[in-house]
Amino acid sequence: MFVSRWLQVPLYAGLIVAQLVYVWVFLAELFHLVGDTLAGNGKANETTTMLAVLGLVDVVMVANLLIMVIVGGYETFVARMNLKGHPDEPEWLSHVNANVLKVKLATAIVGISSIHLLKAFIGISEPGWQWQQTMWQVIVHMVFIASAIALALIDKLMPGHAPDKGAEPHRPDETAPIS
Repeated sequence: MFVSRWLQVPLYAGLIVAQLVYVWVFLAELFHLVGDTLAGNGKANETTTMLAVLGLVDVVMVANLLIMVIVGGYETFVARMNLKGHPDEPEWLSHVNANVLKVKLATAIVGISSIHLLKAFIGISEPGWQWQQTMWQVIVHMVFIASAIALALIDKLMPGHAPDKGAEPHRPDETAPIS
């Protein structure tokens, strides 16, 4: 049964392929943004540029989410990567577990949802805007926020919860040193 964890490796490899697709999407969107700006054909005004940049930020945030799932999931569920002391080791990887990974993923999803909501708010002045669609986006965003808060609280309340490595526990009876 323990060896069955290796069945997840193709899943993580598939996510790496998805990461490559996101790199392609990012480069294509960036190419269109630069092309429209340099062409001076009127397509690149402040609103469309802002929406294009938000689209790029969205792609980067999804790519970051993929990295968290790939690296954190592999490290947590398949095998250790032995990155201790490696200059490129992500700081968060030293204290990742399934609960920490869930909270990080939930907060990343809130960030991605925030970008989509901001794009919807920018589009309010556009023709064809529908308030019902934006209302549902706000509702879904609030559900994501509530879920992220709930996951963080559950992680905090779990027995054996330890503060992040390197963080000093708060002691209310002590005063902070003066620098």
